[in-house]
Amino acid sequence: MGRNTRGIYPSEDGSWQVDRWWLGTRLRQRGFRDFEEAQRWMIGRLDELRRTRIHGERPEWTFEEAAIHYVETHREKVSIETDAYLLQGVMPFIGALPLRRVHDGTLAEFVESRLAAGRAHKTVNAGLAIVRRILRLSATRWRDKNGLTWLEQAPSITLLPLAGHQREPRPISWQEQRRLLPLLPGHLARMALFVLNTGVRDDVVCSLKWEWEIRVPQLGISVFEVPPRHVKGRRRARLVVCNSVAQSVVDAVRGQHDEFVFVWRRERQTRTDLEPAMNYRPVESMNNTAWQRVRAAIGIPDLHVHDLRHTVGMRLREAGVPESTVADVLWHSTRSMTHHYSVAQIVEIHAALEKIKEDTGRWNQSLAMLKAEQREIGGRQSPKSPPTKNNGLGARAAKPLISQKKTGAAGRIRTHDPLVRSQVLYPTELQPPSRAV
Repeated sequence: MGRNTRGIYPSEDGSWQVDRWWLGTRLRQRGFRDFEEAQRWMIGRLDELRRTRIHGERPEWTFEEAAIHYVETHREKVSIETDAYLLQGVMPFIGALPLRRVHDGTLAEFVESRLAAGRAHKTVNAGLAIVRRILRLSATRWRDKNGLTWLEQAPSITLLPLAGHQREPRPISWQEQRRLLPLLPGHLARMALFVLNTGVRDDVVCSLKWEWEIRVPQLGISVFEVPPRHVKGRRRARLVVCNSVAQSVVDAVRGQHDEFVFVWRRERQTRTDLEPAMNYRPVESMNNTAWQRVRAAIGIPDLHVHDLRHTVGMRLREAGVPESTVADVLWHSTRSMTHHYSVAQIVEIHAALEKIKEDTGRWNQSLAMLKAEQREIGGRQSPKSPPTKNNGLGARAAKPLISQKKTGAAGRIRTHDPLVRSQVLYPTELQPPSRAV
């Protein structure tokens, strides 16, 4: 006896599609190669509906259906855009599979593909974690019209190990700061200097607005109240407290743009007596090509913008600042954290940040930096010569702050901002020419 094939239609692009209603349920799918493939899919779905509607069996949901349901029911989640992006990478591998067939075995191809593409273990785990979350919801919370969960039992999804595969934070020393800042474009150097004196995240710096500024006359500085939508977690507003250096950076860019604090424009290379043809624009990201060129030029090719924030944390601890104050500066959540900032708390944060505005001769080194120095010294020394004894208190041999090679955009001094120049030490032979202000 033949099967009823009503609801199968050819598409304009030459493929086939199914569009049919059965007992109030719409069966619709596109992109079949031929009529037979569309027919097999429709027959399978009809059989499944009969088993669930007539015999009470658990319906079979695909992972794609579960992923769509997850996105639709979690629209208010802060990281839903990130989750949707991660699901796009997983979908080609398991999207068409029934939920019961999603496990370590069927995810192996996804894992191998991502690792072959050079993705870090932490990045791959982020995709696996969202798959695990959807499977658990399918087995515990999501139910059909008959009260049955979408999945009888969620499998255990194995994540990749992070030990030995995760990049350690890489704070910079004062000497490295002096090498980094003068080679950056002026706008990027000011932003980096602001981060090094406030500890704020780079995305907050890019989106910092004048309307968030609040004057604190008792200290002669400004603070910026960052709305929750620009704060990681989006739970509450946070304050960016400026020390004297950060305040100088803010005052130096005041008036450049009506809305954003940090902006940029392409300056004239010739006929500098004329106004630039380009208006100031917001900076989308500090991790741009200029940052990447300069970090390679100073010999730190893996330096992240976020490492400047780690630098602030390290310098605060070296200055003896209490952990509770460090947490307030870096916006780390603590149980003792209040939901309202007082002037006394702002004074405390300001005093802490004033301790890291300049090089005071402290060690300012992390364990990773010591290991890097040891590898560098070991590479220069002969195997037969013993390592030079150094108790960490004596003066080391001075290294040139900036390479003598001036070729290429990243190998020449680009920052002529007086404020930024005051924060770095230039070699005499590389002093930039003075400009009329």
